[in-house]
Amino acid sequence: MRLTEISYDNAPPVEGYGPGFFRIGGEVVEGGVLLLPSERFSWAGFEDSATIISRAEKLDVLFIGTGAEIAHIPPALRDALEGAGIGVEIMATPTACRTYNVLLSEGRRIGAALIPV
Repeated sequence: MRLTEISYDNAPPVEGYGPGFFRIGGEVVEGGVLLLPSERFSWAGFEDSATIISRAEKLDVLFIGTGAEIAHIPPALRDALEGAGIGVEIMATPTACRTYNVLLSEGRRIGAALIPV
């Protein structure tokens, strides 16, 4: 069997997470994180959408990790993101991290807004 190393060209993957933190590109990041093509920001949660919307032309889909369990997001956030042409997928943060990494390795135009577990 031939194994091929995964290449992440645009942005570093989520390497790990734990209570209140993420490890991204070898660095520990405390609190929520917003991962966009070739950019990383702190993310204050559902009310913090301006940065995402300002970069809508770079995104096809945004995964929103809602913490340890899947939860609803405010309708105003979903409406703002979809109004900007961004597809929205809501999932628990662990699932959002895994899905983000897979699609990132495929070179897709994706982002992730993650609340820590």
